Amino acid sequence: MEPMNELNPSGLSRRDWLTRGGLGFGGLALAQMFRGEVASAAGVLPRLHHPAKAKRVIFLFQSGAPSQMDLFDYKPLLREKHGTQLPDEIRGDQRLTGMSGNQSSLPLVGSPFKFSRHGDSGMWLSELLPHTAGIADELCMVHSMHTEAINHGPGVTFMQTGSMFPGRPSTGAWLDYGLGSESEDLPSFVVMVTKDKGGQPLVSRLWGNGFLPSRHQGVRFRSGKDPVLHLGNPAGVSIESRRASLDALRQLHESPSGPSRSDAVADPWIESRIAQYELAFRMQSSIPEATDFADEPQEVLDLYGPDVTNPGTFAANCLQARRLAQRGVRFIQLYHPGWDHHGGLPKGLPRQCKETDQPSAALVKDLKRCGLLDDTLVIWGGEFGRTNYCQGKLKPNDFGRDHHPRCFSMWMAGGGVKPGLTHGATDEYGYNIVESPLHIHDFHATILHLLGIDHERLTFKYQGRRFRLTDVHGHVVDAILS
Repeated sequence: MEPMNELNPSGLSRRDWLTRGGLGFGGLALAQMFRGEVASAAGVLPRLHHPAKAKRVIFLFQSGAPSQMDLFDYKPLLREKHGTQLPDEIRGDQRLTGMSGNQSSLPLVGSPFKFSRHGDSGMWLSELLPHTAGIADELCMVHSMHTEAINHGPGVTFMQTGSMFPGRPSTGAWLDYGLGSESEDLPSFVVMVTKDKGGQPLVSRLWGNGFLPSRHQGVRFRSGKDPVLHLGNPAGVSIESRRASLDALRQLHESPSGPSRSDAVADPWIESRIAQYELAFRMQSSIPEATDFADEPQEVLDLYGPDVTNPGTFAANCLQARRLAQRGVRFIQLYHPGWDHHGGLPKGLPRQCKETDQPSAALVKDLKRCGLLDDTLVIWGGEFGRTNYCQGKLKPNDFGRDHHPRCFSMWMAGGGVKPGLTHGATDEYGYNIVESPLHIHDFHATILHLLGIDHERLTFKYQGRRFRLTDVHGHVVDAILS
């Protein structure tokens, strides 16, 4: 017989007492407290809603909004009308930002960069993207993206979470919640931000879990010797000691006198916590292996360009994305800031393209080389577009473009989208969509569809309402599906 604890004669733990006392209502309250933290690594969906065409997503997010008419959406009329006023009938009732709304004139600006057709598809691309031009026939180019957001904070949040209001789960968190992880040794949602870049701030809520359980938030990989913060053992703690402590924790949990004895309500929460500890322990070995480029052939390194050996650059992050995709990471989010060209576009845009063009194209080529492109959806784009008129004074060799939510361009490759397709169109001024508009909600619905998920059926109940990534909107865009 076990000796009686004088301070606790009943021998009941606090969870035992809550579970048994008050007809079990205390246990129900406890379960509700922990409900948000209890989840299966396999995801909540017992099966896919339909056959998936993609297994994973790599989103190359270009923060700041690249200028579509200087990169993708060729508008020769703007060159003809360079310096003339934006016609009122084209602008309509479009509200402008505070940065250009008070201008006395809105002079049109033709792109100073040459465009030409590429590939068998004849896709128009700027001279700033020679490497992207080499994969034109792999791309599904969308010219008819649109959004309601006109400023960066709401715009980036909308693209990442399906809502302009902070606090909603990110796309990667929704996928982890629904589908779980393919890898036992790596997180299913990884985030990388190009180092040493200015521009709009990128905060952790953009890859956060929102109201989903915290285990679904993205794990940020950083450059340097510790890609994941706080993963290594503290000084004086060996890997053997860490392993022994985890084994002791598991043994205590499963012992006849441990929590599993009668604390059924708390078991899933404790199991979830132990599973996270175990994953962190395995990541101590898997992360160094996944982030070590020493086994990459020289021709692969050359494919991504000279920056690939500099950790934290966009090139290095693109190669890292391919390595993570090979190892079962489901959603890989790259952020590359610096595209917010309110001024100095003729010099600033080429710099951005020099950093991103070769690595982006190399990633698509490398995935195809490894046999991964067919079931990996690669996405390239920003939060909204840029105006066809100049913000501020138009100078002979300098100009900038303001924010433009009415239309912008993105491209996708692999993962079940039609290669060599140009979808949607804008008017000859590049101001309004005239064919096949594609809203951000439609974009998210289509991503989930490609992964085998009906966007209307992946939901989470929070504060009495069932939420989803697409809110109450969104349609799958069948025209871009292969």
